[in-house]
Amino acid sequence: MTSLFETTDNDDILALQPRLTDDDPGVRRIALIELADLEEPEGLLWLVDRLADDPTEEVRAEAARLLEAWEDEPVVEALCQALTDPSPAVQAAAAQSLSLLKSEAAGRVILPWTGHADISVRVAAFRALRELRFPDAAAAALIALKDEDASVRREAVGVLGWLKQLDALPALARLASDDPDTEVRRAATGALGLASDIQVLPALRQALQDQAWQVREEAATTLGKVGHTDAGPALIEALGDDYWQVRLRATRSLGRLRYAPALEALIETLGHRISNLRKEAALALGELNDRQAIAALQAAQDDGDPEVRKAVRIALSQLQ
Repeated sequence: MTSLFETTDNDDILALQPRLTDDDPGVRRIALIELADLEEPEGLLWLVDRLADDPTEEVRAEAARLLEAWEDEPVVEALCQALTDPSPAVQAAAAQSLSLLKSEAAGRVILPWTGHADISVRVAAFRALRELRFPDAAAAALIALKDEDASVRREAVGVLGWLKQLDALPALARLASDDPDTEVRRAATGALGLASDIQVLPALRQALQDQAWQVREEAATTLGKVGHTDAGPALIEALGDDYWQVRLRATRSLGRLRYAPALEALIETLGHRISNLRKEAALALGELNDRQAIAALQAAQDDGDPEVRKAVRIALSQLQ
């Protein structure tokens, strides 16, 4: 271990040598923190070495956390290697540090790890690439949409969504409709929001009928983001969903679309027992810009919930 100190004449780093080589892992861990605080590039050699070879997982995990601020390619490669560490704590720390990187050079180092045999490594690699918005990751993510593991498919969806890959829309639509995993269907449904044309509406309408309410909720939200009034009838139908969370998102989307035929359904929702729904209904009615909603809104001015009353005031100011 002492051989690393032969490469530096930095007095601050040399002063830490006794504690960095101490038999007590707690002492070594604190010394690593102090080493990182120096922010000296020479200290990277020691941090990378301890990440790979320290016998104690707490020290290796600390080294992984401390390397989050460095984007040198050898450091990124060391963090990728740490994804295969036998300790879950070290793997998690390395994955977190990788997810904070921002450079394209880091993306080039991480990309090959998306094909690793270990599922957790593939997941961490795609998660890091999603945060990087690394364009070259799109091809690997498209392939990973067919991965045997749902967690990998979900992260691949995230990469494609953040990169706004319109070419991936057909594949994402298939996942939104057919993937056996609820979270993958939900993520794919949300990713369809990167489109601005009607080609995704059939998949979103189908997702609005999904057996999982989380997928239906995402579909109701995404239909509003896509921004086509052709989604209006399906959203009105969703106002009768068994889950209020789905109704809320459908209400919000109808307001966002300013879908005039939703007037009566939204007025009815204004009387729902759940205050969050009443608030969203009031705001949506304001967005419709239809003065026929004024009487219903005036009747709701004394609602028992202050947030609903505030929403009613906003809506009436839009209509009067």
